[in-house]
Amino acid sequence: MSANRGGGSDEIEVSPHGPAIAAYGEALALVHDADVASVRALAELGRSALREARRDGVRGMASDMELRSVAAQAAGLARRTDRRLQADIDHALTIVDDYPTVFSAWEERRITRDHVDAVVTAGTGLPDEVRGEFEVAAIAVCERDIATRVKPALRALAERLHERTFTDRHRDAAAGRCVRVSHGTDGMSDVIATVPTVIAVGMLDRLTQMGQSVKDARTVGADAGAGAGAGADAAGADAVGAGEPADTRTMDQLRADILGDLVLGGAPVVDPTYGIDRAGGLGAIRARVQVAVTAETLMGRDENPAEAVGAGLVDADTVRQLAGQVSEWDRLFIDPVTRTPVEIDTYRPTASMKKLLMARDQHCRFPGCRRAAIRCELDHTIDYALGGHTHIFNLAHLCQRHHSMKQFTKWEVRQVGGGVLEWTSPLGRVYREDVPIPAVCFTIDTSGPPRSRVGSGGPPPDLAPPF
Repeated sequence: MSANRGGGSDEIEVSPHGPAIAAYGEALALVHDADVASVRALAELGRSALREARRDGVRGMASDMELRSVAAQAAGLARRTDRRLQADIDHALTIVDDYPTVFSAWEERRITRDHVDAVVTAGTGLPDEVRGEFEVAAIAVCERDIATRVKPALRALAERLHERTFTDRHRDAAAGRCVRVSHGTDGMSDVIATVPTVIAVGMLDRLTQMGQSVKDARTVGADAGAGAGAGADAAGADAVGAGEPADTRTMDQLRADILGDLVLGGAPVVDPTYGIDRAGGLGAIRARVQVAVTAETLMGRDENPAEAVGAGLVDADTVRQLAGQVSEWDRLFIDPVTRTPVEIDTYRPTASMKKLLMARDQHCRFPGCRRAAIRCELDHTIDYALGGHTHIFNLAHLCQRHHSMKQFTKWEVRQVGGGVLEWTSPLGRVYREDVPIPAVCFTIDTSGPPRSRVGSGGPPPDLAPPF
């Protein structure tokens, strides 16, 4: 707003973006109200599950199973995974029950949802006796700036109020160390390791040192080649490898390559099975990856990607290199209508049923779950103890979480043919879990399709999709 002081009258400048800004403000208010209502509803879901589990005085596993069941039902409504939904329920219970003052400040729009999450994260591990004091002080900190800028101040505040020493808390936190993989695009993934800080810094430093050694060797080789003169060209070429391209990898690329080499090929330093004359049992373990690839790609007739089952796509060059390092590949016959595996054969005697089911299921067969089949269990849909047969039409892969939920909660499942599973929630809502379609497009010669010994499979029944 400005005034025209040259003339005798004031002129107010009106922003041309005023209506758009006002509309955005209204949208923010709606989002705020919806977020508050969502967190309150998720917390009530958690309370409802805990009340039901404790109605008869039962705790422990029963509480967890009831919460899993409720999360799975809510996940069907939200079109999300039940694990993510259960994590949201736990987080909502923490906000509403453990940080009521912060929740009220958020309701009153004194702070934002990002502030709330920052406060909860900083306050993790604080004893109940000081949490109220921490809430009041944290709100005052949050009201001064945006969430990303107040995180260091919140951590410092929590540190001052904590009654336990940092050493004790680090010892407990170290128990949560883990490694996670986040799959991305273009055949790439992020490997995330949560380890003590000194270990993380040491890992990065060692990778940097090893990468620098590679760069130094590259420089020395180049200098030697330049100083040898024309008469030593042949000997220099033999020394560095005739015809090999120059190593132009950056330091980041070198670190990544060296990390992969160390993890996949190196033996661990701490190995209780290590012997004086041979590598220990842990050092003998090698990574296992299940890959599906078409024969055309394997033979170099096309460059279509293969699929690392449970992970993502793999480029053709990499999968052909992998194929040259293994002694056995399993051949799959794919139903031309449903595009799902219906038969498997191999030149050596193998557990064909397990391999066929692993190829068919790819991952846990509970709706929304993507845990790879190699990390799941084969479950009898109709329990073996109740007369269920050990047959591919009565078997499916379930992860430990959903295997337990099927056994201990009111969720029910049946196989309706063609590998299709039909799940029914405790409230009667039905979810269909179709056979996963491989990301790799398998093709066949329609003039003479392979004959299947297990049947054509047929298209799945005409049911509503699971989500």
